[in-house]
Amino acid sequence: MHTTDAPRIAIVGAGLGGLACARILQLHGRQVTVFEREASTGARDQGGSLDIHGGTGQTALRAAGLLDQFRALARPESQEWRVLDPTTADALPVTVPVHDDDSPEIDRGQLRGLLLDSLTEGTVRWNRAVTGVQPLEDGTARLLFDDGGTEEVDLVVGADGAWSRVRPALSDATPRYDGVTFIEAGFDDCAQRHPHLAGLVGEGTMLASAGSRALLAQRDSTDHIRVYIAFHAPRNWPESSGVALDDTAAVRAHLLKMFDGWHESLLDLVRHNDGGFVDRPVFVLPAPHTWEHVPGVTLLGDAAHLMPPVGLGANLAMLDGADLARALITEPTVDDAVRAYEGLMLPRSAEAAQECAAALDHLLPAEEA
Repeated sequence: MHTTDAPRIAIVGAGLGGLACARILQLHGRQVTVFEREASTGARDQGGSLDIHGGTGQTALRAAGLLDQFRALARPESQEWRVLDPTTADALPVTVPVHDDDSPEIDRGQLRGLLLDSLTEGTVRWNRAVTGVQPLEDGTARLLFDDGGTEEVDLVVGADGAWSRVRPALSDATPRYDGVTFIEAGFDDCAQRHPHLAGLVGEGTMLASAGSRALLAQRDSTDHIRVYIAFHAPRNWPESSGVALDDTAAVRAHLLKMFDGWHESLLDLVRHNDGGFVDRPVFVLPAPHTWEHVPGVTLLGDAAHLMPPVGLGANLAMLDGADLARALITEPTVDDAVRAYEGLMLPRSAEAAQECAAALDHLLPAEEA
């Protein structure tokens, strides 16, 4: 094993968890490189708004020295939930799971930008796709890149999400479809172009649900509303329904039929979106997802514990990154650090996976046969 005072640490994936880990390591003078397959920070849309919880995501940001900057960007007013009756659009008591009273919202892209800007220039190597990892006999690991290159390091941290290229070095588990899909739609410049929908959604998140169907809508800092049309369906639902996803009119007609009987104002969230529809099926890893310790390799975030998207994923990923960084700073060796981290993260993620599954079942109960 490489035994200098500056172990070679490679993080695969420039998501929130990997970047939080890198930031904290650099704050404490540690060397770290982040490898990211995307070409640049703006290569794709980073998604919607996140509620950052006091006991998880904010804990990581505090360790990263970024809590005050996060607070300056965050929107406390947007943590509000509005729950509406699907047939009348009247307000109902809020019974959705709430994590704590201090969970301000921030756009995912803003938060990622905050973390990226905090890193030393050159930390992230863009357009550097990792295709696999080989643990070596001396406790180090070899990174394999899509251009045929390799690099040996003391620790590879798989922070590369649901379809991790690092995970196979530790586990044979692969994500499975959970039987639920979210169809995403969007509305731009809502205050001016869609004031009735802006009023319907409010400053935060709106939910209307009935049985195994739900509409969620979320407003971000740019006055964009993202709508998620959620329902139980087979993985091949477009083919089995005779609908092509790139045929916006056909998808819209199919969804309107599915939500027949809902209030007209809620159906406008399906009728008048800007652009098309995006299918976002829910995939999860087996729970609990564990592995036998392998020197030189570990995982964090969705690579380690892919769960239903009910508000915990980003928070847990950042907490994972902070806990791993803290262990690498305080433990005497890299291997001691990874063992300490996995001993903390694995049972925590097993419990969280159960909570997330229960929350999705509460939101979207399966229809009885």
